[in-house]
Formats: sequence, structure tokens, C-alpha cells
Amino acid sequence: MAEHIDGNRLQLDLRYRFDYLAKFLNFTSDDIAMLNTFAPIVFPLIPVLSDTVYRKLFSFDITKQYFLIRNEGFEGFMPRKQCPITLDSAQMAFRKDMLSVYLKRILTQGDWNDAFLQYLSQVGKMHTNQAGSGAINVDYIHVNTLLAYLEHLLIDVLCNADTTDDKTKRGILMAINKFFWIQNDFFTMHYLIEAKANSTAESVQSETKKPSKCCWL
Repeated sequence: MAEHIDGNRLQLDLRYRFDYLAKFLNFTSDDIAMLNTFAPIVFPLIPVLSDTVYRKLFSFDITKQYFLIRNEGFEGFMPRKQCPITLDSAQMAFRKDMLSVYLKRILTQGDWNDAFLQYLSQVGKMHTNQAGSGAINVDYIHVNTLLAYLEHLLIDVLCNADTTDDKTKRGILMAINKFFWIQNDFFTMHYLIEAKANSTAESVQSETKKPSKCCWL
């Protein structure tokens, strides 16, 4: 008999959503252990990986444009024509640090408790307009390609880890792949909420322009 999954609860309960994803992908404590095993291998290279990611984002004007927006509460950068943003700018150093913190956290997290799931969810939410004044509002296509690129960088590090046996490499590879699909879902979840909200707003606006059926004139 098929296990019942409550579609409405998937949209409202983050833990319930994660449990469903984990069951479908067979993401278990063994995968978490594999990510933890990968941590000491990749940690020395995280600064290089972070720099590589932002060099890639800077290589296209459509992704570079997002960094011209000053971070909320970040006073170290003000965009000016005479002082263009570079990879060495204070704001970019800040963003690289945040990416480094993210990588370290996902690779060392042992207990995927509710607080950690909220963290993964917030990473997705902050890239949409759902996070209020702190939102970045990045088009999803760029998020999708960035997650794929980041996964490929980590896989490349893994493939070049000469001290790791093939069985462990396979386990780490599977864990990395499952993790990024889970993280990607936590991004798309918020983008779908944003799209639904925009669609509802447009529908309401359209309805207000239509004459009322009970109008007497």
C-alpha cells in the first residue's frame, strides 16, 4: 500500500517536507556521515572554491548585476561609477565569507534538526522577495545554475582526493548529490510561493478592473 503524503502539509510543515524528500531520495544518517567525512578533505580548499564561484558569477553581466545592490546593514560598500565593484571589494569579501560559512556548516552538521532545516530554507528565501527588505530577488535560473556549478566543484575536489578509497568516494558523491537536490527544493519552494503570490495579486488587480455583476449602472 502506498504511503499517504499530505500535499497541503508539504507546503506548510518544513520538517514534514524534508522527511518526504529524505524518504524519496533515501537520504539517511549515512549520507550525513558521508558529508561529515568529506569535510576535512574540502575544508582547506573552501577559500579557493568560494573565490571560483564568484569569479564565475562575475563572468556574466546578468549575474554580476546582483552584486551592485548594497547588502542591508552593510556599510562597507556603496556603488559608484568611479569606484566599480571588483572581486576584491569589501562587499565581495563578505559574500565569500558567507559562502564559506555555508559550506562548512552543511558539511559538519551532524543533527539535521529543525533549526538547521530553517537555515537551509532561509538560504533559499533570502534570494527571493519573500524575505522583505533583506531579499536579493535573484531570478531562479541563476540559482539553479549556481547550485549545479557548486556541486560540480565539490565533486571535482572529491575525485582528486587520492587518500580516499573508491567506496567512500561513492558514498560521498551520492550524499552530495542528494543534498543539493534537497537544497534546490528549498529554493524552489520559496520561488513557487513568490510566483503564486504574484499570480494572486495580478488576479485581484484584474478583477478590480472588471465591472461588478451587480452594478446597476
